[in-house]
Amino acid sequence: MSTFTVNLLGCGSAKPSVRHNQSCTVINFREALYMIDCGEGAQQQMQRMGLKFSRLRHIFITHLHGDHILGLPGLLQTLSLNGHCGKVTLHTFREGIKLIDRIRAFFGYELGYELEYHELKPEEGVVLDTPALTVNTVPLNHRVDCVGYVFREKERLRHLIPDMLEYHQVPIAWRPRVKAGEDFVKADGTVIPNCHLTRPATPSVSYAHLSDSAYVPELAEKVKGVTCVLHDATYGDDRVQLAAERGHSTARQAAQLARDAEAGKLILTHFSSAYRSEAPLLQQAQEVFENSMLANEGLRVALD
Repeated sequence: MSTFTVNLLGCGSAKPSVRHNQSCTVINFREALYMIDCGEGAQQQMQRMGLKFSRLRHIFITHLHGDHILGLPGLLQTLSLNGHCGKVTLHTFREGIKLIDRIRAFFGYELGYELEYHELKPEEGVVLDTPALTVNTVPLNHRVDCVGYVFREKERLRHLIPDMLEYHQVPIAWRPRVKAGEDFVKADGTVIPNCHLTRPATPSVSYAHLSDSAYVPELAEKVKGVTCVLHDATYGDDRVQLAAERGHSTARQAAQLARDAEAGKLILTHFSSAYRSEAPLLQQAQEVFENSMLANEGLRVALD
């Protein structure tokens, strides 16, 4: 079972359509949920995909355009109606904090849980650091302040070899230390190298969420080697100039960044409603970076 899954709830752009919801992605990391943006339709899609509201811990907003935040007020209220326990942290710009406060005041509802604000700056920085995961922002090139998010799982613990633990009589109390990489020291001072007791850890995984943004080649270095990158692919080769003018990218540009970043896979997203099919976008991307895929509502991508 995967411990790090990217769930796509919405991959459309500014104009609503019958084919796509507006932007929303949920990361399921070790059964805790981390939402990135909250466009219209997010609540219904969470339920369709079996993502439990009670496990939502953090909401990360990339920028304050309507297609990325209009589902947020309703979601915050639903969490309260569901009896959500614990704390939810909303990461957004100062204007976003003011907006949510005004909406709550207008409707006059109190939340039955703790809503914590973390004010974002349009610059690179760490916004979350836990024993198992870090999340940092990278500035994007859009028409308003906008950031991408890079999730990096910290190094995993090594795998114990039960037979060797028994052979060397490693006490239960010692085993967490061995799993963390320590050599085992017997009572007589004999040192048993860790490599005799464990197997290498499963490689950790990482995910970069880069939407919305014009093509920024320099971003490749900031997300170098990620397991998966999701990137703005609003337009195709037929609208390169329009993409630049509106602060968006083409599918081919997204693929160029994924290739230069040496990413494991690429998810294309934020499709313009001008297209009846995204198949040409996928073809254009795969000409540059073969391991490209189209986002769609309900898509789950396991990273491990």
